[in-house]
Amino acid sequence: MSESTSRSEEFQFSGDTLLAKIKEIIREGNIRRVVIKNDDGRVLIDIPLTIGVVGTLLAPQLAAIGAIAALVLKGSIVIEKETPPASQASA
Repeated sequence: MSESTSRSEEFQFSGDTLLAKIKEIIREGNIRRVVIKNDDGRVLIDIPLTIGVVGTLLAPQLAAIGAIAALVLKGSIVIEKETPPASQASA
């Protein structure tokens, strides 16, 4: 039986680069959750993502991120990534 685990990564952003960075992160795949925090560490938005969520399903979240980018000068993006299960021996 295989179990997957998750790991977190954090990126710093300035307001004008937030939306582009989010799109880049989502394109990479294996993302389970995106959390955007302001410079003080307060969570502004927490977006759970499921495998297969693409395109128009993300449009409302991307619009909200765009609005946040207009208001926040600096902050951080925390992503939770799905990591593959530990290597298994082949039969």
